[in-house]
Amino acid sequence: MAEQKTDTPPSENAQRISEAVAEVGRRIVGQEIMIERLLIGLLTGGHILLEGVPGLAKTLAVRTLSEIIDASFSRIQFTPDLLPADLIGTMVFDVKTQEFGVKKGPIFANIILADEINRAPAKVQSALLEAMQERQVSIGGTSHGLPDPFLVLATQNPIESEGTYPLPEAQLDRFLLKVRVVYPTRGEEKDILMRVSGGETIPVEARLHPDGIISARQEVRTVHLDPRLVDYIVDLVRATREPGNAGLPELAPLVAFGASPRASISLAQASRAIAFLRGRTFVIPEDIQAVAHDVMRHRIVLTFEAEAEDVTADHIIDKVVAAVPNP
Repeated sequence: MAEQKTDTPPSENAQRISEAVAEVGRRIVGQEIMIERLLIGLLTGGHILLEGVPGLAKTLAVRTLSEIIDASFSRIQFTPDLLPADLIGTMVFDVKTQEFGVKKGPIFANIILADEINRAPAKVQSALLEAMQERQVSIGGTSHGLPDPFLVLATQNPIESEGTYPLPEAQLDRFLLKVRVVYPTRGEEKDILMRVSGGETIPVEARLHPDGIISARQEVRTVHLDPRLVDYIVDLVRATREPGNAGLPELAPLVAFGASPRASISLAQASRAIAFLRGRTFVIPEDIQAVAHDVMRHRIVLTFEAEAEDVTADHIIDKVVAAVPNP
């Protein structure tokens, strides 16, 4: 696709984001993709699900991000005995006033780290789903708004199944991105060892504030998305639901349910954010392709046949991206 716009000098918001990325790099070695995806969530207001084995700095990255943006932060360790009240709060009787009052839970923060989210039962997930979708929670029959910005950054371990509960499809669909966190390279692992083996925590400085995040989000919404790229996004998502129409009839027996229309919205939001992070005021096809897997991998439901053949959602997305014409 021919580019009709030219790059402009980075805005004040873009410069602050760049400073934040550099600050994260003081504490986190490598994991550039994970950090970039966390920033995409921050710039769009979309929740992020991080999946990876223990020890890959998922929790550290989220905590570092909260320190850098000078925002309120809550870490909630999800366990099988967790109750909704432990998450959102409850009504407490005050002996002095002889009245019930609201005691707010840890969900009332700008950034929520939902650690090992798949260990909590359905009632807790239902309470979290309301917070993620509506930006509010219900306590004692009354709705209470959550702070702005509000962002859920969840982690889960893919190698453990004991004591875990699969997340409902409706809740998975509320995550903007599902990011697979991988092992560091040998050089990165050596750097990690040299930095942290002394046991001292590397300090970071606040570079962003909640008001600045809201301002940056408004700027991200102005990033130009060409109508041809809108068609491209729609074609990509629909190809996961109707692979035969995209020239991929062999995928039909492997996909039970394709990505929802929310995937199209998420692709547009995430591609605008990644263009902004890379210093452009317009989206190019490579931006969409860069986030396609993270946007759609948790929104595609595979058949038993696909599981028997060890076909993953990422394989499906690979074929879709290769088959849909690039504008």
